[in-house]
Amino acid sequence: MFDRVWLNANLCTMAGAAPEGVTTGVTAGGAAPGGLAADALGIVEDGAVACRDGRIAWVGPRAALPGPAADTVDCAGAWILPGLIDCHTHLVFAGDRSGEFEQRLGGTSYADIARAGGGILATVRATRAADEEALRRLALPRLDALLAEGVTTVEIKSGYGLDEATELRQLRVARGLAAARRAGVATTLLAAHAVPPEYRGRQPDYAALVADAIVPAAAREKLADAVDVFCDSIAFTPAETARIFESARAHGLPVKLHADQIADCGGAALAARFGALSADHLEQASAAGLRAMAAAGTVAVLLPGAYYFIREQHAPDIAAMRAAGLRMAVATDMNPGSSPALSLLLMLNLACTLFRLTVAEALLGVTRHAAAALGLADRGMLAPGLRCDLALYRITRPAELCYWLGGNPCLGRVVGGEG
Repeated sequence: MFDRVWLNANLCTMAGAAPEGVTTGVTAGGAAPGGLAADALGIVEDGAVACRDGRIAWVGPRAALPGPAADTVDCAGAWILPGLIDCHTHLVFAGDRSGEFEQRLGGTSYADIARAGGGILATVRATRAADEEALRRLALPRLDALLAEGVTTVEIKSGYGLDEATELRQLRVARGLAAARRAGVATTLLAAHAVPPEYRGRQPDYAALVADAIVPAAAREKLADAVDVFCDSIAFTPAETARIFESARAHGLPVKLHADQIADCGGAALAARFGALSADHLEQASAAGLRAMAAAGTVAVLLPGAYYFIREQHAPDIAAMRAAGLRMAVATDMNPGSSPALSLLLMLNLACTLFRLTVAEALLGVTRHAAAALGLADRGMLAPGLRCDLALYRITRPAELCYWLGGNPCLGRVVGGEG
């Protein structure tokens, strides 16, 4: 007997063309509602999802359900997707930079704001001054906005402390948010986000501090699931990044990379060299770098919110990504400076309109491929054996999730079979 079964639903399994053990209810190559490729989305009309011990036990057409359940949920024709995954956020921070937004609208440059003590260092000052309870109180509404749209797993980076104590405090708060809300949280150490003011003019020394002290401390306290670095023309060099990555590797932590956003600094190839889980941004990445990522299994995380908010003019090379067979994820990049985005659904629309992703690519980007970007093999699809993380929507076809600008069709979430 199953613990619970969700019936009378249309399923978007994201499991592709019937991988082993998955019943999609659609033949390979068939057409799904709204012109979506069944091979990509794994559509099951009038389907059911059965759960046992917090994991999906069966997926398929309702008529083929193999047994009863202790609890039955009638979904009344709603669509069920795997719980959405926001695989790149910076949502634990203090301070308010909306005033800077107003200044920029008035013609003040980002450089002038930074020289006056604003920009990322303003967030660093505020975050250093905030205790754990203050950071938690500020982060919860941001997290709640994402969860309300059907997000069940969120990655949260540090990066606004730029010293050991504050970086670890950010990670500790992020860890605690999982218990405060029904959600999965993956934590990423991003101490190499910028150079703190006390290390101005001594960037190599700060990179060494990150590699030799902060990474080991985060690993020792088991606060980080991965290590990230901002490698670009205005940030850390490939050599500095490699040193930090070597430290992460020595401490058993996978790596991720903010790469090639401002200039092609070889970040995509560097991410591939270290077998990174993901390389993110990639507006300036070369086709060769993207091919190297695909060969290494590194996921490209697209961040259309930042592209839109700072009015970038050079979009990621989606054609090259497709040609390389590179998996693409989509995330909010929720942060106070370049992407104050609290809606993953809006990012779906921006990814389609600004980067010309297909609906299938966008939806894979917040489910199956987002899970891969975090190294989480137990979620991102509706498939037997995976965590029973579900998002239910009142829509007529999956394309609606990428279509609307605003509004929230989410009817509810299920996390580990609960909800």
